[in-house]
Amino acid sequence: MDLEKVMQEKVFAVVGDTLNEEKYACIIKHAMQDHGYTVYPVGKELASLNDIPEEIDIIDLCINPVRGLALMKECRKPCKGVVIQPGAGSETLKAYLEEAKIPYIDACLLVGLSLYAADRKA
Repeated sequence: MDLEKVMQEKVFAVVGDTLNEEKYACIIKHAMQDHGYTVYPVGKELASLNDIPEEIDIIDLCINPVRGLALMKECRKPCKGVVIQPGAGSETLKAYLEEAKIPYIDACLLVGLSLYAADRKA
């Protein structure tokens, strides 16, 4: 799984404080929406990944690793992969994702947008 492939997906769950304009989760949510991606905000707006009404392509973790791990453990929806934003990862979280056979990368979706946004013209 790499960032270029992640950015070709359509439905993202952004996990974190998506209401505070100073937080990266909020910045990422709006930037992704501006580029035409479907984005479901989890943490402050939706309580759980399970509350998303459609299939999730990518889960973007912009949240404390302990809370991110808890949300991933309770998640019953399949996904194609997880993006762990800087500061949102831990060895425990990564070990859980590996054990659950959920692909993940340490990356930033804002960088992905600047390089590979699906609506970007070549």
